[in-house]
Amino acid sequence: MADTDGTDARPTVSVIIPNYNYEKTIAAVVESVLAQTHPVHEVVVVDDGSSDRSPEIVRGYPDVRLVTQANGGVSVARNRGAKETTGEILFFLDSDIALEPDAIANAVALLREQPDLGCVHGVVGKRALFDDGPVERYRVLHEHWWRRRATGRVSTVFFAMCAIRREVWEEVGPLDETLREAEDVEYSERLAERYPILLTETVAGRHDDEHRLGAMLTEQYRRSQLLVAFAAAHRFRPGALKANRMPGVLATAVTWGSLPLLLLSRKAAVGPALGLAWFAVADPGLARFVIRDRGLRYYPAFVGYHFLLHSALVAGVARGAVRALTDRNFRRPRHGAS
Repeated sequence: MADTDGTDARPTVSVIIPNYNYEKTIAAVVESVLAQTHPVHEVVVVDDGSSDRSPEIVRGYPDVRLVTQANGGVSVARNRGAKETTGEILFFLDSDIALEPDAIANAVALLREQPDLGCVHGVVGKRALFDDGPVERYRVLHEHWWRRRATGRVSTVFFAMCAIRREVWEEVGPLDETLREAEDVEYSERLAERYPILLTETVAGRHDDEHRLGAMLTEQYRRSQLLVAFAAAHRFRPGALKANRMPGVLATAVTWGSLPLLLLSRKAAVGPALGLAWFAVADPGLARFVIRDRGLRYYPAFVGYHFLLHSALVAGVARGAVRALTDRNFRRPRHGAS
């Protein structure tokens, strides 16, 4: 495809959107793709067995191709999308993230300027796509922070908003279709062995994140179990992305671990109190960011949600450690399409 002046051929871009019951957001996501400043070669939504109106909504866009399949998980859907498209660059986009208008143009420019890169992925904004309350505001703000602080060359890729050269995809292989969680981390291990990965704020979008407290904690607990199986070693790879830093995790463990001592003495309450105090200041950069962006009055609420999230994380890691010790198959390495 040529630029408007006809002098510079630009790589073709195929946008792949896996979808499972995202009728709330799919229209905003598709429209954000169609409004990109960089011409898009094709847009394919792979519907993974949705039971809501999202496939019907997608059919209302004549420039978007809908591919349907039985529910197989996000890895299966993304792999299917790669097979169904022909673009030189694959741009994977989750069905709850609406891109900023220049996101694809910026990703393509970076891949052209830095030809050694394997892929480029982006950072979500500080505000939700649809504001559904305090839990979601916390989630989006924290997600923006931990990705933004790590921008540059990294060794982890997240496919929520990611541009990858087709030849790289074909060389490294598809996503592991046996994984419905932690598939990004498993793929990162293979990709980082061959190519640098770039995380950049210039590839941006607005995320509609989880807004229910119970669902947020359940999701974190489930995903944290897999940290033991797939992400423990990756965490120590140079440039690996970490959503939560170790001091906060340790402070949470100390807080909960010292609670049983209250059965022996009321004076033991100093243990949980010190643990909570440590947790509140465990990440000074995050604290400064939240206070600067939302004000000092908001910070205690942020810390409260953040502590609950860390509690689910610690519980999940503990459960994952038990599973790793008792289930021989839990840590079995798996990769490639089924």
